[in-house]
Amino acid sequence: MYFLYIIECGDGSLYTGITTNVDRRLSEHKKGKGGHYTSSKKIIRVLYSEEHPDRSSALKRESEIKNWKRNKKLVLVLNKRKSL
Repeated sequence: MYFLYIIECGDGSLYTGITTNVDRRLSEHKKGKGGHYTSSKKIIRVLYSEEHPDRSSALKRESEIKNWKRNKKLVLVLNKRKSL
C-alpha cells in the first residue's frame, strides 16, 4: 500500500510525494531528512493524502499532481475536506 501526500511548507509552498507511511515520512521531512526541496523548508502539516494499491499507481498520480498549478492542488485538498 502506498500513499500520495501533499504537505504545506512554511513559505506557503506545497510539496507532493509518495510513501508507505505518511506519519513517518512527515516526521522525516520535519527533521530535514525528507526530499531535497523540503530539507530547507519548515514543514507545517499534511494537507492531503490518498491511498494507492501499488508504487506504480502512486508514482503516476504524483507525476500528474506535480504538474498542476498551486490552485488546482488546493481545490483537491478542499474537495477532500468537504467530503469528510
